[in-house]
Amino acid sequence: MTYHIRKIKPTDNKALAEVIRTVLTQQGNNMDGTVFTDSNTDKMFDCYQTESSVYYVVFVDDILVGGCGVNHLPGENDSICELQRLFLKKDVRGNGIGQKLMDLCIEFAKASKYKLMYLETFPNMQEAIGLYQKNGFNLIDHAMGNTGHFYCTTRMTLKLR
Repeated sequence: MTYHIRKIKPTDNKALAEVIRTVLTQQGNNMDGTVFTDSNTDKMFDCYQTESSVYYVVFVDDILVGGCGVNHLPGENDSICELQRLFLKKDVRGNGIGQKLMDLCIEFAKASKYKLMYLETFPNMQEAIGLYQKNGFNLIDHAMGNTGHFYCTTRMTLKLR
């Protein structure tokens, strides 16, 4: 499968929000306390405009099929970032795209001098959890920071240094 990845642009907001909400709906996670109702989902470009943040979008045949980003974890010190909003359309999963996005995000986090990467996901997203574990993330039993996503009860961290 041929794909290309680049940093998010303002024109990607609508298509990306649609991908995110479609994936959440397909998995039964379309509810309050998730990015499904988070107003930032509709303005993703604006959320990643600092030096210590990035969001990558991926295209197959010029169609936006997903993305993933890194940002400072709100409510934590400057050495902790969050892996955010890794979503891929169902028909493109299993082709190494998720791994490539993870590689880019981890590389960015290290270059940005973050020491710890945190993420939150849903217990029923076993495919994603497996990808995170394959990349060295470990389950933790408590939430970190102030994400506002109280429905995401599977939490993981990765030491970057």
